[in-house]
Amino acid sequence: MTTSALPMDGSVYPDAERVDHVDDYHGTLVADPYRWLEDVDSAQTTAWVQAQNDLTERVLSRSERRAGIRKRLSSLWDYEKFGIPQAAGGRFFYSKNSGLQNQAVLYTTRALGATARVLIDPNTFSSDGTVALSGLSISQDGRFVAYSTSASGSDWQTWRIRDVASGRDLNDEVAWSKFSGATWLRDGSGFFYSRFEAPENQTQFKNANYDHKIYFHAVGTDQSADLLVYERSDHKDWTFSAQVTEDGRYLLISATKGTDSRNRVFVRDLQAAESAVRGLFAAGDAQYGFVGNVGTTMYFQTTNDAPLGRLIAIDVSAPQHMTTVIATSDDTLESVEFAGNRFFAVYLKDAHSVVRVFERSGAFAFPVVLPGLGTASGFSGRTDDATLYFAYTSYVSPAAIYALDVARGTTTPVFTPKLTFDPTAFTSEQVFYTSKDGTRVPMIVSSKAGLPRDEAAPTILYGYGGFDISLTPAFSPAILAWLELGGRYAVANIRGGAEYGEAWHLAGTFEKKQNVFDDFIAAAEYLIAQRSTSKAKLAIAGGSNGGLLVGACMTQRPDLFAAALPAVGVMDMLRFQHFTIGWAWTAEYGSADVPEQFAPLLAYSPLHNLHEGTTYPATLVTTADHDDRVFPAHSFKFAAALQHAQAGPAPVLIRVEQKAGHGAGKPTTKVIEEVADRYAFLLQVLDIT
Repeated sequence: MTTSALPMDGSVYPDAERVDHVDDYHGTLVADPYRWLEDVDSAQTTAWVQAQNDLTERVLSRSERRAGIRKRLSSLWDYEKFGIPQAAGGRFFYSKNSGLQNQAVLYTTRALGATARVLIDPNTFSSDGTVALSGLSISQDGRFVAYSTSASGSDWQTWRIRDVASGRDLNDEVAWSKFSGATWLRDGSGFFYSRFEAPENQTQFKNANYDHKIYFHAVGTDQSADLLVYERSDHKDWTFSAQVTEDGRYLLISATKGTDSRNRVFVRDLQAAESAVRGLFAAGDAQYGFVGNVGTTMYFQTTNDAPLGRLIAIDVSAPQHMTTVIATSDDTLESVEFAGNRFFAVYLKDAHSVVRVFERSGAFAFPVVLPGLGTASGFSGRTDDATLYFAYTSYVSPAAIYALDVARGTTTPVFTPKLTFDPTAFTSEQVFYTSKDGTRVPMIVSSKAGLPRDEAAPTILYGYGGFDISLTPAFSPAILAWLELGGRYAVANIRGGAEYGEAWHLAGTFEKKQNVFDDFIAAAEYLIAQRSTSKAKLAIAGGSNGGLLVGACMTQRPDLFAAALPAVGVMDMLRFQHFTIGWAWTAEYGSADVPEQFAPLLAYSPLHNLHEGTTYPATLVTTADHDDRVFPAHSFKFAAALQHAQAGPAPVLIRVEQKAGHGAGKPTTKVIEEVADRYAFLLQVLDIT
């Protein structure tokens, strides 16, 4: 048992039994003294979690400013937020949050700007907002909406069908779907979706998920009658997604192995009786993203012979040859949409959006002018659409919705949020710094406009660095609240992401994962060298793979940071593959079960690189009891081990959210409470006055 003192409070940490458990990894013995915390529902673990939450609340309640921060966050959050409109069957569908609603509401209307009616209000699904709308697919005729809900932040989805005219649900209910959308047949008679087999009772939030399958659900039938469309029992680790082409003729199936960004594509002709599923890109040698088709000509965005991406065309009836439609450029091709008979290509130029429009021939048509250094998304629509819609946001400006005239290339604001704050009072600047091995890395630093360099300025350095995911500018009231406190918010676009294409991603995977941590550490050193902050005022933050990032950096360089905020992090790099969908991440990290991959994982695994008697930064670990993406035991074990190891005066706390998951669908009230707790913690440990 440990009873380490918590100097800032005078309390002691909750008892955490250290058991004599040792695993043999290829001849190397590794202790796991907190293995019992993997039984997250046991009485012992439940009592430990409650005691930790009680301690965290007791410490944070000492902050006289927490209530004020929560109030200010609520004020900043309280503005209308609109989603990008979708058109179908002579109607528009869009989401809207009036300000502080726990979940955004789906509306429908015949014309934008006209009175709209509520179609789906997720806030009615539960009294506390913990049941979220997690998936949405509108039939082409606008008659039906297939929508999925997820409870308490879980990845599990249940699909239902709502009749748009009546606003009522049919009797259909499709359960045990996960990592899936829904794609309708052209006539609206049913949709394709992906799911796993129903798990055994009490194992749905822990056990590994294998054998993903694609089914077809016919409107008005019971799920037991759903048709199995595609499975691969020879590849239990493949995950599938389905898409019906706009003309309704083809079903496209994408298969990925775990989280490998490379995929395989299979096709089925829905108009040919007894047509079989056949391979189109079956080698798994690159990324292939379906963009659209005209007859038998299909367009794909791919990294095949183009690490930064290109657009190709292929004739599905004779797929031996592919032709380039949009050649690779100096910028990373992030996405392509085919609508209005043109291609709308969104590129990443040093981690912010640039949009270029091309004719079907591949000839450049015009650029879409954006307001600044931010992120553009949307541009989807039908082949004959004359108007498309997109959103634009940055770190200091909330998302605005624009209409784009496809023929003229002009944009018109459709929705610009009405704010109670002045976005021009804040600014974002992009800088570049050099990592340990000489790599040039971009970083965007936001602050109050005109804020001078000041070593006393509290700074949050945020990063992710993995899974081919780019960090692009996006507004958050939480960031703005931090800037109002006089802080800086820095986002480092480190390796492991997709900011500079597949090579940038691969440079942060497997045995090269240390590059990610070196990039992040170099970002911190740059901010300090520039006198923008100091070690005593610097906090690092990240979630999921970013939680791993924080855990690895604070264990490798505990002297460099004053505070750490690892959220829902992957902290046990030797056992992550044994829980829920963790096995899929071996395509990114490798696996300790493989002898040659064990040593690199052990070298940076946050849990296994905590050393007793070391002074670590003040740490607030956050996780949730229903996180079935990153199993909460990662955070439980790391927090217990860190409390045991901590030699310095800085506190180590863990906050376990109830009825929440990895983050998606979390109600607004819970988000605000968690952010307020993080900032109250930082105000104390960074001595912000």
